Amino acid sequence: MTARLGIARRGAAILLSVGLLALQGCASVVIREPTAAQGKAPNAIRTLGTDRQFSTLSSQSVARGLLSQRAGQPVNILALSGGGADGAFGAGALVGLTQSALRPQFSVVTGVGAGALIAPYAFLGPEWDDRLIEAYTSGPAEHLLRSRGLGALFGSGVYSGAPLRQLVDRYATDALIQAVAREASAGRLLLVATTDVSTGEPVVWDLGSIAMNGGSAARELFRDVLVASASVPGLFPPVVIRVQEQQVLSEEVHVDGTIAVPFFVPLAFVEPARDAHGPSHGAAVYVIVNARLSEQPVPTRLRIKSNPSRSVSTALNHMRTTLELTAIDADHEGAQFEFAAIPVAYPQLDSFDFRTPTMRTLFQYGYQCAQAGRLWTPARSAGRDGENRGDTGAGRPIHCPADDEFIGRLALR
Repeated sequence: MTARLGIARRGAAILLSVGLLALQGCASVVIREPTAAQGKAPNAIRTLGTDRQFSTLSSQSVARGLLSQRAGQPVNILALSGGGADGAFGAGALVGLTQSALRPQFSVVTGVGAGALIAPYAFLGPEWDDRLIEAYTSGPAEHLLRSRGLGALFGSGVYSGAPLRQLVDRYATDALIQAVAREASAGRLLLVATTDVSTGEPVVWDLGSIAMNGGSAARELFRDVLVASASVPGLFPPVVIRVQEQQVLSEEVHVDGTIAVPFFVPLAFVEPARDAHGPSHGAAVYVIVNARLSEQPVPTRLRIKSNPSRSVSTALNHMRTTLELTAIDADHEGAQFEFAAIPVAYPQLDSFDFRTPTMRTLFQYGYQCAQAGRLWTPARSAGRDGENRGDTGAGRPIHCPADDEFIGRLALR
């Protein structure tokens, strides 16, 4: 395991580049590098109808359906970012919010990458916390990085996709699918983004509509979307998804949603209804970033490793740009906006370190900060003097996201 983690640490970004080139063989267009323009949330949502045909709807029409079905209720939106093993932070935060009695029911939950794997539990609520705890603290992810050996030279992933598929299949049970379907029928939305290899653009899937179709086919499609959203190109092979839309059956190739968007909040869900009398309809936007928003300062050397560093910087800039644009959009529509991220001060970890002790520690950190009420940083917040820092409950203060100076500065616009 240590050797595999070493490979990931030394060359993760290089592997991603190799993977993207390999994917060129099965698609006419290589996935593009993120740009500032891609910081905008996708505006289309792919929904599965009762006839098992997909329709691509505008987020505005989906939002109108949400608001009409849940008229008079506040709209709470949770967006979960990617982050690999760092998803343990978001998982722990959700359980900590339950314990603090400050966890709202989210009308809309969106996820990409690792956030996509957490999203169903965030959507279903505290009753499913035990399964979330098990998934991130009991070790089922330890064997995700199964090398393909020499087969990696002739494929599009260094690691086998089977362990990830088996992990998702273990937790995407019939009971979970049925529970998602019940909540979706009440008007709530569970949305997950993947990246279409042929276009390099995000595809947002309405998992609630898939669950409502029921049966083994729905479960398989539900699972495939989650696997695709977490399949980092270059590390894991892409996922082929069969899509029937407008009576045409096609096979699409999808990979990690974070390639196209680090997280997403469709603007239509925070826009006030046309017949609303106030600036908003009680919308609140929460974003959990399962990553740091800045790099640890390290000596810079002109070596081949500068390319991975550039890739990391690009991803961070993309994340910060998306965060800023989302905050501006929410503020413009009069919606509440709060976010959380792993502080730079937290011990530096590898995003592909799926060892149980490492993930359990990060899970516990997110849990403690949320339980102590020190998870969220509101946009346009004032500086903090540190008097109300979180506490582990044993009298030892912990440095939580809400206490972090860098995160606080990002919140000031």
